[in-house]
Amino acid sequence: MSRPLILVTNDDGVRAKGIKALIEMVKPLGDVVVMAPFHGNSGMSHAITVKVPLRYKKVREEEGVVVYGCTGTPVDCVKLAIGEVLYKKPDILVSGINHGSNTSVSVIYSGTMGAVIEGCIYGVKSIGFSLLDYNSDADFSQIIDYGRVIAKNTLENNLPENTCLNVNFPVLKKEDIQGVKICRQAKGIWREEFDKRQDPRSGEYFWLTGYYENCENGSTDTDEWALANNYISIVPIEIDFTAHDKIEYFKSWNYDI
Repeated sequence: MSRPLILVTNDDGVRAKGIKALIEMVKPLGDVVVMAPFHGNSGMSHAITVKVPLRYKKVREEEGVVVYGCTGTPVDCVKLAIGEVLYKKPDILVSGINHGSNTSVSVIYSGTMGAVIEGCIYGVKSIGFSLLDYNSDADFSQIIDYGRVIAKNTLENNLPENTCLNVNFPVLKKEDIQGVKICRQAKGIWREEFDKRQDPRSGEYFWLTGYYENCENGSTDTDEWALANNYISIVPIEIDFTAHDKIEYFKSWNYDI
């Protein structure tokens, strides 16, 4: 029997430390093909490239692993890999390991999760992995065993239709992690601030800054609570944005003209 085919991608770039750890995480589970952006694409969400050509090339190859870099976004990488590079649909897609968490509303902005959602659209079992450490030299070694178990479970079991997984790890030694919590996405908001500066020609420009505000600090069933209490959080994400429980309410409006 052939080994599972595993597609690996990220939004931090093909040479990021996190994707190297992710390759090591899933390599024992199957044959790995990596298609990731040449450069960082954080915050690109579900962006695709439509105004310039896409290009890719092989970066390296070793036993059981082929690594490609792509000029596009994380979603471009998934589309290009499935449409042009892979010999069959992958058995699983894994994205990350992101430098920094993707909890709460951050999932909307995340390039890591954009790739995961794209895989889900294609009907591929898809998981995003993130570590709550924004340091470029973050230590991913403590979470590899946990991540491998989650990926193995996903390979061996069915995910519900149109559902993918968002996995976030606390920054702890493996023995200090309290376990896994299946959670919901916390309600929160990014409070944007803009650092206004002037260029040498007296033109204004802005750097986006700000901070995250958790809008439900008292809840104990969210991804934010899980990380704060030393658990790995797993949030099932659906790609159907329809507010099904609101349909009858909007049917009650008067649409006569």
